[in-house]
Amino acid sequence: MSDDVCKVHPLPRTTGAVSRRFQFAGALMMMLVAVTLQPFAATAAPLSTRSLDAGWQFRLAPGDPHVKAHPHAARWLPATVPGSAQTDLMALKLVPAPYWRTNEPKIQWVGLSNWQYRTHFDVDAATLARRHIDIVFDGLDTFADVYLNGHKILSADNMFRRWRVPVKALLHAGTNTLEVRLYSPIERLQPWLLKQPYALPGEFDSPFGDEPKGKQTANYVRKAAYQYGWDWGPRIVTEGIWQDVKLESWDALRLTDFSIAQPDVTAEVAKLQAQLELQSDATGSAYVALHWRAPNGETGSLDRDVTLKVGDNVIAIPFEIAHPERWWPVGYGKPNLYDFHVDVAMTGATAASADRETGLRSVELRRQKDQWGKSFEFVVNGVPIFAKGANFIPMDSFPTRVTPARIRRLLQSARDANMNMLRVWGGGYYLPDDFYAEADKLGLMIWQEFMFGGAIPPSGKAFRDNVQVEAMQQVERLRDHPSIVLWCGNNEVETGWESWDDRKKFKASITPTQRKRIEQGMRELFDHALRDVVAKYEPSVPYWPSSPGTDYEGPVNVTDNGDYHYWDVWSGKALPVTAYLDVTPRFMTEYGLQSMPDMATIDAFTEPSDRSIDSPVIRAHQKYDRGAHYDESKGNQRLLLYVEREFGKPKSFAALDYLSQAMQAEGIQLAAEHLRASRPESMGSLYWQLDDVWPGITWSSIDYYGRWKMLQYHARRFYAPLLIAALRNKGTTKVSLVSDRTTALPVHWRVRVMDFTGKVLSEHTASATLAPLSSTHVARYSDAQLLHGADPRTTFAVFDLLEGGKVVSRNLVFFDLPKQLLLPLPHIRTQLRADADGYALNLGTDKLARGVWVTFGALDARLSDDAFDLLPGQHVTLQVRSKASLAALRSALKVQDMAGVMAGAQP
Repeated sequence: MSDDVCKVHPLPRTTGAVSRRFQFAGALMMMLVAVTLQPFAATAAPLSTRSLDAGWQFRLAPGDPHVKAHPHAARWLPATVPGSAQTDLMALKLVPAPYWRTNEPKIQWVGLSNWQYRTHFDVDAATLARRHIDIVFDGLDTFADVYLNGHKILSADNMFRRWRVPVKALLHAGTNTLEVRLYSPIERLQPWLLKQPYALPGEFDSPFGDEPKGKQTANYVRKAAYQYGWDWGPRIVTEGIWQDVKLESWDALRLTDFSIAQPDVTAEVAKLQAQLELQSDATGSAYVALHWRAPNGETGSLDRDVTLKVGDNVIAIPFEIAHPERWWPVGYGKPNLYDFHVDVAMTGATAASADRETGLRSVELRRQKDQWGKSFEFVVNGVPIFAKGANFIPMDSFPTRVTPARIRRLLQSARDANMNMLRVWGGGYYLPDDFYAEADKLGLMIWQEFMFGGAIPPSGKAFRDNVQVEAMQQVERLRDHPSIVLWCGNNEVETGWESWDDRKKFKASITPTQRKRIEQGMRELFDHALRDVVAKYEPSVPYWPSSPGTDYEGPVNVTDNGDYHYWDVWSGKALPVTAYLDVTPRFMTEYGLQSMPDMATIDAFTEPSDRSIDSPVIRAHQKYDRGAHYDESKGNQRLLLYVEREFGKPKSFAALDYLSQAMQAEGIQLAAEHLRASRPESMGSLYWQLDDVWPGITWSSIDYYGRWKMLQYHARRFYAPLLIAALRNKGTTKVSLVSDRTTALPVHWRVRVMDFTGKVLSEHTASATLAPLSSTHVARYSDAQLLHGADPRTTFAVFDLLEGGKVVSRNLVFFDLPKQLLLPLPHIRTQLRADADGYALNLGTDKLARGVWVTFGALDARLSDDAFDLLPGQHVTLQVRSKASLAALRSALKVQDMAGVMAGAQP
């Protein structure tokens, strides 16, 4: 086959009335029908797909030891596919909702049991007449044997793989029976593990006694690690048919994959490859026709005759698009997407078709030696991008409960907060297509990890081969998503092995030969097997073996090379938040502070009597600091340490809720603004974490129910394209102006020093021209220079950045901790009214109102801004979007501020 660039046939520009998903018609179809391919004797009808998701039943497997205690689950019961045994039992109310109060232990037996699922389906003569009939499982969780009409057809052992089985010989006309036998991964692996000379270091020991301490089975199975429990979520070890089941039938030809590779994309030309994988029954010619539509509606096409051999065929058709409309991250241009459609014809008829939507872009992980060490920055379409975002964890313990609508809301919330990157953390699962498609449309970059959350993996070849198949399937599935700008081998496996205390102790307990085998296995897996998969199937996207890492150039989790996880604030040494200012890594992939969720969220999983920091229910929903005895109170004590360090002792549980969120928001703001002000030494800020897996006390900025915490509102401001960073540390305030704009920008900046009543003590304004994509240091002040003898307990500084006379960024600097200040109790005036956009809330204050927090209780309401400081005499108008009535909103409205909360005042 020639490697010459195919001839492109441009077609007239179409209007918006033409569907973005299209089929060939008219002259193009006549071209297809005119082709006859003699080696294929029969007409090749397209592949037919039939869902087998309906009609399932499930039960405890006969002989399972839990049958006696749970006889209600031993009879055949209705099941939902996709789903899990846990969600099926919950739907039938045979187990309690595990997120309510302290119900988590009551569902543990399900993951320790074996289950049977079955369905019956009819097959007609037309289907049986097809040459090939396959059953396809898009996902089985996890150890499973599958039987068709009593014949075993599959043994599955990987939650992340798709399984395809030819079954034509086992099907018959009429009713057929499909059975799936699922086995508890804990019960299957524990007897084997207890016989081994050692157990590899894992993550979190079970608090329920189902596994001995230090003998974790999660390392040894390809299953979502977070379901075994994490320091932000429960232990619910699911089993089930967690993705779709299909019956596919076809004749002489099957299109197994279609992708648009992007070897070289510039502003002038996109050099592309249409890549097809075809399974053929015979040798002969086929006809491939490719058609595409640009974002502006212009279309193009190409066609080619190809020669097929018996078996698997890989076809690459090079072509070019001049002056492509490239995909850009949000804030740098439009996230343009192209539609591609391919038809493969044989014997005068279309035998296979496929559609792909993708964006054309180049991406580079630029690592160059410089004055600070070695850089780590993402470069998209030649533009260095400062990554602003957060870590993304699974949205639920039960993946099938996560709807496309929830995904859209969460990703839109990330974009609304001026984020441009999310890191899909490696302890979860590969997310559904909806997630990546939405990220594509929103212009969000995705740091995608392979599913290794930190535990040390087995070193055997069989395990590695299983992972390699998983990786090939997932990279092939996701490679047309322009949002994915990095594939990363794992989370914290390398740094854990290198520096964590339990790993050090483990290494000292084994022989040098055993240690070498483990280390060689990790290197084989992360430096070769996974790297090779990415290089083969998605070479235009960089690969990074571990986070934090240095690509095997030396020690990991260092500030001058690679990416960095910083946990001396909150974890480890529990340093104060100002310690963030003393660390400037090349790219900060993890850092975080905990807070409580919204009080309405706490109300959703508690009774009124549960609402105290030491209650068993609140402790059960705090998973940090799992010690040997699983004492959740350690996490809440750490939370109190950070709150009391800043604000003093909270006056009530509700006050703790508010103050914990304020502490988190202000601390992460300090770190993020420091990182942005340190550009280009630092080129990324991804705080831990965006979302929640369940309602609890965690590091998230958006809670389980989608409610924004204070941090999410602060992120909207500290990740804004233009920022004035006024960072006070050890009595000195450093002022930097940060611009993500790609062109130079004339601005003014201003500092005003005033007291809490609004009296201006001093003021200074200056002009500056901000270079593109830069941070510009403009001033440094000592406390004495700003205060000029004023009382630091009643004085603050206001730093403003102005573009065209309008304030686009504001930061306030205080001269002591909040608990040391003499904050006044402001009188905040409110007026809520209906307007054309929903509702408008007017706020004004007589004195400084720090940390204004507007809530509407359990009512679903989204504000245009919240968690902000209101200057003396200032008035603001917030937009409120809610389906609730004006009367209901007025009744539920609550406005808090920091001084009132610290004083115990009622809002």
